[in-house]
Amino acid sequence: MFYRKKETAKVYSQTEIAPGIFDCLIETPAAKAARPGQFIGVYPKDASHLLARPISICDADKENSRLRIVYRVAGAGTGEFATYTAEDSVSILANLGNGFPVEEAEGKTVVIMGGGIGIPPMLGVSKAIKGDKHIFLGYRDCNNFLADEFLPHGNVYIATEDGSVGCKGNVMNALAATTIKPDMILACGPMPMLRAIKKYAEEQGITAYISLEERMACGVGACLGCVCKTTHKDEHSHVNNTRICTEGPVFDAREVEI
Repeated sequence: MFYRKKETAKVYSQTEIAPGIFDCLIETPAAKAARPGQFIGVYPKDASHLLARPISICDADKENSRLRIVYRVAGAGTGEFATYTAEDSVSILANLGNGFPVEEAEGKTVVIMGGGIGIPPMLGVSKAIKGDKHIFLGYRDCNNFLADEFLPHGNVYIATEDGSVGCKGNVMNALAATTIKPDMILACGPMPMLRAIKKYAEEQGITAYISLEERMACGVGACLGCVCKTTHKDEHSHVNNTRICTEGPVFDAREVEI
């Protein structure tokens, strides 16, 4: 089911789940068509901030038509969003981008990786994939937001930069401390993490799908403001670029240069 529409939605609830990290439920028909790994654009009400802020979909309650986003306050736009409470209206563009190919993961040993604010979209991915799943979550410190929610959906391994919880280091350090041999990796997180996953997957001959983050303007592929290098020639620009907002944000790691 394809759904992409700019609309005025309604905040169902919002809570701060860690310092500067907010968990928001939005009532919108877009929830019924959302796929794990897609994102939405959220428009500030302040007219001085014209562009929508891209925020990954954490999960979708299709039955009750609610999208869940979990985001970090990083500037004026997200700072405004953090003030919203139940019943507030919010202007969104949903659903954007292509999600993770969860169907390909069926019957395989799957490693799911999330780092920092790249963790929220991997919750929906973890729920969508059936079978043998190993979930690696990377945090700065002991503020392990959402970690408990992953527990029913796979074997969870935590890494923290300061060593306060789980393995000291990052998700790749945590994976190296196990004997797990994945057939497929699905990941979202900071660029150094994704580069390490891409390198590891290529060396081991493993299929890896990575979700890239980038500043965006239009969110629908018209402005070419969020391109990255790719092995394929883009039909729109006729060069070896791809648009993260439309062809992504999820890519086969072998097809992008990061």
